[in-house]
Amino acid sequence: MTQMSTSTGPGASSTNTPNTAPMHSMGVRAPSRLEHFPNAFFAMVMGLAGFTLATERIEKSLGAEHSTSLFLLIFTGIVFALLLGFYLAKAVRYPQAIRWEWNHPVRLCFFPAASIGLILMGTALAPFSPQLSFGFWAVGAALHLFGTLAVLSTWIGHRNFELMHLNPAWFIPVVGNILVPIAGARQGYMEISWFFFAIGILFWIVLLTLVFNRLVFHNPLPQRLLPTLMILIAPPAVGFVSFVTMTGEIGPFARVLYYTGVFFFLIILLQLPKLSRISFAMSWWAYSFPMAALTISTMLYAEKSQSPFHETLGLALFALLVLVIIGLLYRTARAIIGNEICQPE
Repeated sequence: MTQMSTSTGPGASSTNTPNTAPMHSMGVRAPSRLEHFPNAFFAMVMGLAGFTLATERIEKSLGAEHSTSLFLLIFTGIVFALLLGFYLAKAVRYPQAIRWEWNHPVRLCFFPAASIGLILMGTALAPFSPQLSFGFWAVGAALHLFGTLAVLSTWIGHRNFELMHLNPAWFIPVVGNILVPIAGARQGYMEISWFFFAIGILFWIVLLTLVFNRLVFHNPLPQRLLPTLMILIAPPAVGFVSFVTMTGEIGPFARVLYYTGVFFFLIILLQLPKLSRISFAMSWWAYSFPMAALTISTMLYAEKSQSPFHETLGLALFALLVLVIIGLLYRTARAIIGNEICQPE
């Protein structure tokens, strides 16, 4: 998700990327880590906020207080504030780097990750402060609608995007729209919730078709982007939670969404031998939010259907999610200390 050269990273060789990375004259100065601080870092917020929501769901199913999820929510908020501070500093000092990311065929898709973080935090705040929950949700939804329109306008504009640039990270602007109804329906904003749900489901189907065309008939994904295959799980899993939240029951369409997410998870399991050989990159954070979404959807399915099997499966997925989050935090900290990230492409 970041620090990816276009030969091994997001999608393409440098000759096929719309703009080259910001460069400096040789010998003038060493590259600034702030200048190369990637917007893909906001995927951390998505993963941590998703983990917080999964913990809230587990606490609810066990009848426990929301103490652990409150700690995780505070931690997520601190991480979000730090990342936002760094990125705003980058925008002030290196606006050309922001323009380069906007013109990049993969990094473009991570701009809406920040508004998704706000939506997720607003959803997670519901048990603690309805007022703060609404504020975060409303700002996040408005920003995400603007971001979706901006990204879609760029996609259909006259940019030099090619099929080899397409990868599952392009789902990120879509996933945010499907997330909006989870908090929106609970707060009574049903029409707004259906509006965002319709956008998300429509473009999920469109992009799913394009992504599978690219995966089946064209060159395989670069190694650094292979973890983004996990993103395939997120839209149907989140769609299930949103649809059930809006309708209040598990109908045929909800079952289709849920089991589509389960099927994509099984596909990813078959890719584990290949994924296990990939060296660390920020793209590893693609494992976190989809896993959290599948965990939440499984626990919700268990609650609505009174299925002991799905409850056991949900607990197993949550245990795996805990290991994934711990591993990602540890490996990311090592990469930061070892100066492995925030480097020029």
